[in-house]
Amino acid sequence: MQKPDILILIPARMAATRLPGKPLADIAGKPMIEHVIRRAEAAQLGEVIVATDSEPIQAAVEKAGARALMTSADHASGSDRIFEALQIADPDGKIRVVVNVQGDLPMLAPDDLRSAVAL
Repeated sequence: MQKPDILILIPARMAATRLPGKPLADIAGKPMIEHVIRRAEAAQLGEVIVATDSEPIQAAVEKAGARALMTSADHASGSDRIFEALQIADPDGKIRVVVNVQGDLPMLAPDDLRSAVAL
């Protein structure tokens, strides 16, 4: 059961140093980011949004039927990208819990997300 005061944000960028383009890496015919989105959605905690600075990632997210927010390319970390996306998604500050799900966890167990939020 989703709660309106919980938001799952997934930072994703194309410029990964070890594997450039990693969010769009093909896994069983779908980009990695789509697998991560589906795992986050399966946790049924709250809205899932991908925060990205990449139009190809945004397009892949939207093609998968999910929501993407464009953020600055100048962020030093995923946490900075998450903060900017939170300001866009929740300008009134109603979100109580933000879950930062890394965009390279296609096998993340939805139960693990629920357990983390339960803490």
